[in-house]
Formats: sequence, C-alpha cells, structure tokens
Amino acid sequence: MNYQAYVFDAYGTLFDVHSVKDAIHRCYPEKGPDISEDWRNRQIHYCMIRQLIQGYQPFDLVTKWALLDALTTNDAGFNDETVDQLMNQYQHLKPYHEVSQLAVNNPDKELTIFSNGTRSMLQPLLENNQLTNSFSLLSADDPKVYKPHPDAYQFAQEKLDQEKDDILFFSSNPWDIAGATQYGFHTAWVNRNKMKWPELGLQPTHTLKDLSHIPDKHS
Repeated sequence: MNYQAYVFDAYGTLFDVHSVKDAIHRCYPEKGPDISEDWRNRQIHYCMIRQLIQGYQPFDLVTKWALLDALTTNDAGFNDETVDQLMNQYQHLKPYHEVSQLAVNNPDKELTIFSNGTRSMLQPLLENNQLTNSFSLLSADDPKVYKPHPDAYQFAQEKLDQEKDDILFFSSNPWDIAGATQYGFHTAWVNRNKMKWPELGLQPTHTLKDLSHIPDKHS
C-alpha cells in the first residue's frame, strides 16, 4: 500500500541544528562545537523533563534555558544581546541539501512538518529557507504536548485526517522514531551519522541515510 502522507520532524531531520556552530564560534572561538552539542542535548533533555512532570513550557523558552546552561557550563560569559543573537540562529538553521527537492520529488504526497518547536520559531525558519510552499506545519505547541508522548502523535494524525497505516513519519532522533512507532505510525529513521539503532525494543519501518530516496509504499 502507498503512503498518503509524509510527516517530518524538523530539527536534526530537515534542518541541521549544529549549523549554529558558526555563530557560536564568532562569539566564542574554539568553543563552537562543544556549546552546540551541549545546547542540543540539554534542549532535548529539558523537554523530556517538562513532559514527564506535566509542566509544559514552549519550546523557544526551553531552548533558551538550555542555551543559558550550555554557556554557563562551558565557561562562556554572555549578556542578553549574545543570547538573543544565538537564539535568532534557530530561525536561520541550514536545511540538509536534499530538503529543497522533497516537494519536487514527491508531488503526489502531502508533506507536513510536525515539530516540538513553536510556530514562532518554525515559520520564520521556513521563510528564511524559501520552504513555505513545500510543507504544511504542525506544532506540538498547539496541543501543549511534546513528542514522544503518544498524545502528540495522535494530535498530528487527527490534523492529517489519515489512518495510521497511511502515514510515514521521518526523524533523525531515535526517541522520536520510538514514540511514533509505539503510537502506530510507519517510521523512517534518517540515520545520517551511521549510528547503531538503540536497543529500545522497537524498530523503525525503514532506515535511510538521508532524504534523497524515500519509500512510497509499505507491504
């Protein structure tokens, strides 16, 4: 059967979250990679904590908290201007090279971004990369439930108005693929870094090296 809808995570899947390294390097020479990695790890970890304690806070705020702690941990002095400058980079992340051709290569598919990011973060990101016409947009900020909670994927399914079996969900993040798989979506793990799939008792439907060639059907 053919998939009817392709649903993509944004951060790390369509857009390189570590493309902030250049901006960090300009502020903190020699610390760009370390701060970038720490920032991303804390961003994900803090979202998980907020979800577990049922204390939802929007992704832009959580991202800022993660940045403040990443800078502090890496002994990088900062002021409000520096923080605002680095936060602004999330509206200018670089898409992976094949992303601009997804709509062209899949004209018969509904392409949707479903992200934990807020619309105030995602819409400018699409605009700045000339991708507004390529994707529709769903944000976990609408139901105030972060992925990988099953209620987040249920929200996406209801908005798409498709059966689970007709949806293929793409993410580079194993925790996101695990959540979507557990919910019942078909999933495609975008394994750009050739990592081992973690032992989670779940397996993605597909494993891809990138988004250049993506499956259009399942058995």
